[in-house]
Amino acid sequence: MGRTSKDKRDVYYRLAKEEGWRARSAFKLLQLDEEFQLFRGVRRAVDLCAAPGSWSQVLSRKLGESGPPPCIVAVDLQAMAPLPGVVQIQGDITKASTAQEIIGHFEGQPADLVVCDGAPDVTGLHDIDEYIQAQLLLAALNIAIHVLKPGGNFVAKIFRGRDVTLLYSQLRLFFPEVVCAKPRSSRNSSIEAFAVCRGFTLPEGYVPSMLNPLLDHSYRGDFNQLEGPTRLIVPFLACGDLSAYDADRTYPLQLEGSPEYRYTPPAQPPIRPPYQEACKLKKSGGLGRGTLQPGALPDAQELLGAVQPAEAGEQAVVQALGSLSLDP
Repeated sequence: MGRTSKDKRDVYYRLAKEEGWRARSAFKLLQLDEEFQLFRGVRRAVDLCAAPGSWSQVLSRKLGESGPPPCIVAVDLQAMAPLPGVVQIQGDITKASTAQEIIGHFEGQPADLVVCDGAPDVTGLHDIDEYIQAQLLLAALNIAIHVLKPGGNFVAKIFRGRDVTLLYSQLRLFFPEVVCAKPRSSRNSSIEAFAVCRGFTLPEGYVPSMLNPLLDHSYRGDFNQLEGPTRLIVPFLACGDLSAYDADRTYPLQLEGSPEYRYTPPAQPPIRPPYQEACKLKKSGGLGRGTLQPGALPDAQELLGAVQPAEAGEQAVVQALGSLSLDP
C-alpha cells in the first residue's frame, strides 16, 4: 500500500494536508460554523480535547481575521505542537483546577465559545463506546458550565446511540437551543454527530460542581423522566454544502478543476505517539518476522541447567513434607 492510498480513500484527509490543517476534522468545525455562525463576535474560545490541534487551528485563523487578537485556550492530556495565538493547558477536563486555569488565562472573563472534538479510543463494542463518549461529553459540558458566559455557545461530538436522549435532556437544562448536526465531512458510516448548543443559561439555584456536575432526581424529579410526551427529541441537521465532496467516497488523485496532484506530507506529525517505539523497531528490523541470529536462543544444556535446580528444590520440599507427622 503506497503513501498515496489514503489520499485516494479520504479526500478530506488529502485536502487537510494541502491546506495546512493538522487533521481532516478541521473541515467539520468549518462546516458547522458555515451553518450556525459560531464564530460571530467570539473573542475568547476554549478547545477541549484539542490534540492534535486542528480545531484550535481553525479558531486561531478564523477568529483572528478581524478585530483584536482573540484569546484561545486549548486543553488536552496529551502534548500538542505549539500554535500561534493559542495557549495550551496539558490538563484533565474532569478536574476543577482545569476550569480555574482556563479562567485565569482569560483574566477572570468568561468564554464566548467552548468546543470539544474529543472521542475515546473505540473498542468496537458499541454500547461501551457510546457510554464512554457520553461521559466525555458530560465532562466537557461541566467545564463549559464553569467557564461560559450567559448566552455563550457549546459544541461537542456526540455518538447517536439508543440512549442519546438522556444527553439531549441534560444539554437542554443549560441551553434553550440544542441541535444535532452532521457535517458533510463526517462519514455517513459513522454514528458521530455534533451537539450544537446555543444561548447558555444557568438554571436558578444551580451551583456548578465537579462532584455533581449535572442535575439529577434529587434536584428536580421531572428532569430525567424521558417517557411519553416528556421524551426530548432535538432537530437533526445535515450541514455543509451538499454538493461538496462525499466523505465516504473514493476519489482519483487528480481532481477535476484542481492543480496537478502532488503528494503532501502531514502538516504536523504527532508528538511522542504511542506507536513510536514500534515504528523504530520495524525500521531496524526488530519487529515481526526475521531470521534468528546465532546465540539468540539458549542451547539445550543451558535450559537443562536452569530446570535442574528447580526440580531439586521441589524434591526437597516433598521430602520435608513427608517427614512431618500428623499424629498429636
